[in-house]
Amino acid sequence: MNQQRDYNSEIRDTADHQYAYGFDFDVMHPYMIRSFEPFFNKGSLLELGSFKGDFTRRFVEHFDDVTCVEASGDAIAEAKRKLGDKVDYIHSLFETAKLPRRYDNIVLTHVLEHIDDPVRVLKRINDEWLAEGGRFFLVCPNANAPSRQIAVKMGLISHNAAVTSAEAEHGHRCTYTLDTLERDAVAAGLKVVHRSGIFFKALANFQWDRLLQTDIISKEYLEGCYKLGQHYPDLCSSIFLMCERGE
Repeated sequence: MNQQRDYNSEIRDTADHQYAYGFDFDVMHPYMIRSFEPFFNKGSLLELGSFKGDFTRRFVEHFDDVTCVEASGDAIAEAKRKLGDKVDYIHSLFETAKLPRRYDNIVLTHVLEHIDDPVRVLKRINDEWLAEGGRFFLVCPNANAPSRQIAVKMGLISHNAAVTSAEAEHGHRCTYTLDTLERDAVAAGLKVVHRSGIFFKALANFQWDRLLQTDIISKEYLEGCYKLGQHYPDLCSSIFLMCERGE
């Protein structure tokens, strides 16, 4: 584990790249919840990497018992301002976190690609934190999203799974595809029960943010992109695995 990382710095916007976009909050977050809902267990939920609480607040609508582990103290402070005492926060790295119990649902969204040793953390989830019969929801940005493949053809990035300089500034260590994501989950001992993609995406996030401010994109179009993603998970903005504890 690289102890020199500055997690408060990694969440800050850079000159040419935001850490999170309106597209993430307004489009991807609702569709992620919609993708998760059929698999939710009753009981507790652990969110690993809560950022500033924008996604966390959607879980509060579904669960009374929510715990978040977050490495950035600045992010936790902002989340507490938004959510108050509705959530229990643990300020820690995943690699060193000491959690008091196991959880019925665990969520790790757009975080695994930031982790120095992803299999090690996934193994902790399987061996230490996921309850018997629990469900683990794992989502990562997709290297094969059309928006990214177009950027390769434009010469903006070298290959689909490249980590750009802006992504590296935000702490990205890799860019997953469905096969490499499942590889790491299985290597950690997890049992992959469901595989899918979330939202067919041919435009970059900054382009979506501009379009969403116009009347060009309708709710019906967004719904169409979500449903198309169920047919073509490898062409989605994000890839999604639902896992259970492995032996």
